[in-house]
Parts: sequence; C-alpha cells; structure tokens
Amino acid sequence: MPKHVIVVGTGNAALCAAIAALENGAQVTMLEKADEALAGGNTKYTAGAMRFAYDGAEDLLPLLSDPNDPRLENTDFGSYTSQKFADDLLGFNDGRPLSREQQDLIAQSGDTMRWLATHDVTFEPIYSRQSFEKDGRHVFWGGLTLAARNEGVGLFDMELAAVRRLGGTVRYNAGVTGLIMEGETVVGVRVGDEELRADAVVLASGGFEANEELRVKHMGPEWKAAKVRGTPHNTGDGLQMAMDAGAMDYGYYAGGHATPMDLHMADFGGLDLPHGERKNYRKICYFLGVMLNARGERFVDEGANFRNYTYAQYGAAILEQPGQFAWQIFDSKVFDLLYAEYRFHDAHFVEADSLDDLIPMLDGVDTEAAKRTIMSFNDAVDESVPFDPTVLDGKSAVGITPPRSHWAQKLDQGPFRAYPVTGGITFTYGGLKVDEAGRVLNRSQGAIPGLFACGELVGGVFFAGYPGGSGLTSGAVFGRRAGTNAAAD
Repeated sequence: MPKHVIVVGTGNAALCAAIAALENGAQVTMLEKADEALAGGNTKYTAGAMRFAYDGAEDLLPLLSDPNDPRLENTDFGSYTSQKFADDLLGFNDGRPLSREQQDLIAQSGDTMRWLATHDVTFEPIYSRQSFEKDGRHVFWGGLTLAARNEGVGLFDMELAAVRRLGGTVRYNAGVTGLIMEGETVVGVRVGDEELRADAVVLASGGFEANEELRVKHMGPEWKAAKVRGTPHNTGDGLQMAMDAGAMDYGYYAGGHATPMDLHMADFGGLDLPHGERKNYRKICYFLGVMLNARGERFVDEGANFRNYTYAQYGAAILEQPGQFAWQIFDSKVFDLLYAEYRFHDAHFVEADSLDDLIPMLDGVDTEAAKRTIMSFNDAVDESVPFDPTVLDGKSAVGITPPRSHWAQKLDQGPFRAYPVTGGITFTYGGLKVDEAGRVLNRSQGAIPGLFACGELVGGVFFAGYPGGSGLTSGAVFGRRAGTNAAAD
C-alpha cells in the first residue's frame, strides 16, 4: 500500500511538496481552506520571480519556456554564484551567520529549479523589471533573472497541472481545523467534524500576515495599518496547530516582507482584479525619485542598492513613519523608466508642471518642510557622475541625511508626479523549527512523528529582510524536501 500524505495548503510550497511526494510513490491529498478561485495561497499574487545560484546563461536556457526568443542573443545575464547568494542573505542577517536553513536554500536552489523544469514548470527572463537596455543589449542586474511563465498565476497553474498528472487530489473549502494525535504522533487532520487519517501531514498553510492580532502581537502596533498584499487565508492556522502539538517556534517573528504599496489599495491585493493585475498596486521605483514622510523628510536611502535588496524592507520603513504613509516623487526624466504599476489604471497619483504646484497637493505632508527637503536634495546631487540604472552607478547626493548612494538625479524637469504609498505585507518570517528532512521539531528539538512543514512555516530562512525572489525559491526547496521525506517516512 502506498503511503498517504496530506498536504495542507495549495501554494507554491504545498504544490512542490505534493509533486515530490507523488513522484516518490505516495498517495497525496491536498486540503485548501479557500474555494477553487482563491486557491494557491500567496503564489498567485507574486510576480513569479525566483532567485537561485547559476554560473551563466548556459544554466538558464534549459529552464526557459521559449529558448528561441530572439532577444537572448543580445542579453547579458551575468552569473549569480552561491557565494553571492550567501553574501546577499548575510546582508540581511544583522550580524548573524548563515542559518542552516539559508545554507540549504542556497545549496539546493539551482537543483530545485532544474527539478521543476522536469515537471514542465518553465520560466521567462524578466526583461521588463530586471534589465535595462545598454549599448543595444539587455543587461540584467541584481542577480534575479527568471520568473515563471505567466508570473505567479502561471507558476500555480503549472505546478497544479503537475500534481494532477501525477494523480494527486485537491479538495477546496476544506480548511484544516486541527491535527489528530495518537500519543506524540500526528496521524491525520480534522476538517471541521471530519477526520482524515494519513501516514504523514505536511503543513504548508502560510504565515500569519493576514491575522491583524498576530501581526500586532509579534511585530508591533504599526503593523496594524499594513495592507495585506496576498490571500486573506494566511492567518497562522498551521502555526497554531503545530504549537498545540508541541512544536518549537523558531525564527524572526518581528520581521516580514513588506513592500511599498498604493496607499489606497484594498486589503488582500485587489481580489476583484484579474490575477495578473494584482501586483500592480506595488510601487517599487522609489530608487528613481525621492520618498517623503508626513514631516516632509526623506527617511531612507532610496538608492542604497538595487531595489531587489531594499523593496521588502522599505514597506516596513514606511509603516514606521507618522501616519504610516509616504509620497514617492518623480520628475519627467524618469517617467519612461517607471514600471507598469505606475501606469496601472487604478494607480493613485497627483501631477503638476512645477514643484511649487505639486508639493501642496501632497495630502498630509508639511509643505514648507517638503520644499526645503527637495531643494537640499537637488543641491546635493553630484552632477559629475553619469546616471546608469544598470549598475550601482555611484551617482550620489552628498551631505544630506539620510545619504543617497546611487541614481540621484535632480528633480528639476516638469511635469512632476507623486504617488501616495504605505507598507503592504507579503509574508512573515517567524515559523517552526524543522530538521534536515523537513520534520517539525518539538520544544526539546526532537522530531514530531508524522509532521512536516514547508513554505512560510519554516523559520530561520529570513531575518531583517531578503533578496527579492528568494521567497518562492525557499518554498520550492523546502516543499520538495518535505514532500520527499513525508513519502518515505
């Protein structure tokens, strides 16, 4: 008899766990809290980008949905080594060494991408957001090159198709309400009054970002105002079930991925929109302009690094400002470089031909202070360095606080636009302690028999921030591991 594995959730991590369990001979039942239209956890809300170690274009071509794309001949992908991945993660660890989870993520990232490709999950170069044209070539920057075909929706669709090809079963409107225990062993789950028995249970039900009470408890009162970018169903249910079974909490509970978002977006990423449009509430081109808070002050170095390495932190920085909002201001020199999100039909912004006319339109902002800040910024821009968005160009604004490290250009060419933003939370960093097989550990650091976890439920992967694209990769790496070992357990 094949082993029966229950996977709780249907996001990227859950689907990878199901694929791995199925290919290792298990019978798999996936249980989804949402209905079919809203299944997929946070995966459908993402841009589908996945960060992984690679040595050059030869590692990327076998992963592509269209290896004959004519643009490839004129594309510089560069490389993204394991050491660079490690350095990037260390940059967000606040002095911590690499955790075992981070080491596993790095080491298994490339192989996991190749594994997905064997299941017809294919990818496309992110030309629109991760490259700029330079001397007739597409130059990629920041180590992030590929996204799933049709972004997060496509990733979900391709992974779900693989599960179905392998014989997996998915039940919707089947929120798991508890674990069934025999002694210290997990032997199944409860769905309301129904009991479902299994040889192993994989929790892949996401973090607690959609639970306002838990956000405030673990992350602080300012997080009450955070917009929830993704599913309304990630309320910490799996986390609590595991804790009730004696699991050990682990990781950085005060942290989470938080991105600048349109101040006037609805919670949960705009569920009334087609899936492919939900990302359009993001506002992550701050590196091309300046951000001001209610006091009319800049509060971050907008050009500290490529936005891959700052956007998941700058949403939190906005939530720390008075009123939990800010304005992003641009002049017309960069309008053609702004991502499509800024031209989205529901994007909120104000526009004026002069700064004197624009600044009074910034609702909630100290007008006179804002004028002084922008004048000081303009005076501080180093005009001797050319602007180049394909590299860390060193075009700075000096002698101001906070400093501006790269891509500093004067705001001096009308018309001008300003976009109101707040912080939108994507996922939380605190989770459970799991071992090298993906088994959930108890408070004595012994494995809880029959219980595995992956995705956002794995603690210790991210701390003070993360390099963009590593969240989906983490889900795939730890989902594959949990599913493989649940089938063999």
